Amino acid sequence: MTYKIMHYINQFFAGVGGEDAADYQPEVKIGAVGPGMQINKLLEGEGKVVATFICGDNYFATHTEDVLKMYRSALEEFKPDMVIAGPSFYAGRYGLACGHVIKESFDVLGIPGVAGMNSESPAVEMFRNDMFIVKTGDSARDMKHSLEKMAKLAQKLLRREALSGADAEGYFHRGIRKNYILDKNGGQRAVGMLLEKMAGKDYLSEYLQPIPEKVEVAPHIEDLSKATIALLTTGGMVPFGNPDRIEGSSATKFGVYSFEGLDALETGKFVSVHGGYDTSFAYQNPNRIVPVDVMRELEKNGKIGKLHEYFYSTAGTGASLLNGEAFGRSIAEMLNKAGVDAAIMVST
Repeated sequence: MTYKIMHYINQFFAGVGGEDAADYQPEVKIGAVGPGMQINKLLEGEGKVVATFICGDNYFATHTEDVLKMYRSALEEFKPDMVIAGPSFYAGRYGLACGHVIKESFDVLGIPGVAGMNSESPAVEMFRNDMFIVKTGDSARDMKHSLEKMAKLAQKLLRREALSGADAEGYFHRGIRKNYILDKNGGQRAVGMLLEKMAGKDYLSEYLQPIPEKVEVAPHIEDLSKATIALLTTGGMVPFGNPDRIEGSSATKFGVYSFEGLDALETGKFVSVHGGYDTSFAYQNPNRIVPVDVMRELEKNGKIGKLHEYFYSTAGTGASLLNGEAFGRSIAEMLNKAGVDAAIMVST
């Protein structure tokens, strides 16, 4: 028996285009497209991609219900045994689309699905309890390894084989715990882990609980008319030429740029290198990303005491949590030394 697979991919992996084609409307193609061809090879005849559902990331995000309605029709037409989505790595919009289509597949046909995402994709926390999300690297460089893990898990699910658990199978924990019998009791296992830890050896806790960093909320500013305010952005705004070579995605650095003496950022002298949104609006008027013009008006009208003469910028798309934390600490230290009272993180 050859199992039928429906594969979901975005416009980029379908070969349609990048961000310029993010509004690409949904389309169904017979057979495998892009990564789906490798999925067919990995399944070794046991499963086959019978149809590929393609949609632009922006279009899915802004027309979700309409896309899912068309997707339901495709499910009814092809009646797949499983849906594979992505891998989307840590692309935010793509990951959300993958989560939606797999959840829809289960709701409509009751079939399983496998997605592939990086741990920092926002879709992981949204959908991990509803589906199997295989852990992937941060970009398409990990495509081969990611597809191998996804295909292996897909085969087990199609065969209805017992799974060895999230860590062994390489997917994110789904919040499901099962009882099983071990040779040693809890006390013996705990002492064994303690001895391994004391000896500097690797050990694995039986209950891993992520503990997020706790950041205390700063006290509010009682009198803004006496406060110095700084502007921060993850919109990738930099001086023309990008002197610090900040990456448009997966940024490993941030920049600090002066606008001393300016009433507004000048068109052409400041540009956005961000790789995750349409930057043409930022090129037309950089103050849309770093609103120096508006802040100057507030300064002149006495609404704020002073505008800090530097803004702090990086590109947020695909940024790792570790880098983000490091940026935040470094920028906070700079702001404190400069006597800044508050900062505005401008949205893109």
